[in-house]
Amino acid sequence: MLMASQIFAFPAVVNEKAARTVAAVVATAGVVILATGWHWLTALLAVGFLLRVLGGPRFSPLGRLASQVIAPKLGPSIPTAGPPKRFAQGVGLAVTSIAAISALGFGLTTLATALIAVLVVFALLESVLGWCAGCYVFAKLMAWGLIPEETCEACANINLARV
Repeated sequence: MLMASQIFAFPAVVNEKAARTVAAVVATAGVVILATGWHWLTALLAVGFLLRVLGGPRFSPLGRLASQVIAPKLGPSIPTAGPPKRFAQGVGLAVTSIAAISALGFGLTTLATALIAVLVVFALLESVLGWCAGCYVFAKLMAWGLIPEETCEACANINLARV
């Protein structure tokens, strides 16, 4: 029988190309929200982030598409540590959840729009430049001892370091 920790496990190593593909789709959806005011899409983004936090690409249709279809067409996999990416997905979940609740629950569309604009900037930084703000914060939290080193043993593995 599978334990909840096994069902909701996040991969220790992920393909950087898949992560950047997901970020590109998130950025595109964010731009659509900003251009159209369709804040209901923010709730869909939040659900996508939740699914990726819970199990990486396993539960997320976008994650599966990115990791199993698109990334393999972009060439060899670039391995990167999974825990920082999970943390970044959690930050995306928090931002999109607050934005969705603000806009759809309280009519605070200006706050929601500002949050989605920030999300678009950081999603573009990851998708275009390969710089993950959530991963940066994760590394700082590890350096300060707020996240134990054993949480991300792959983070210290020189073979997984990005070039």
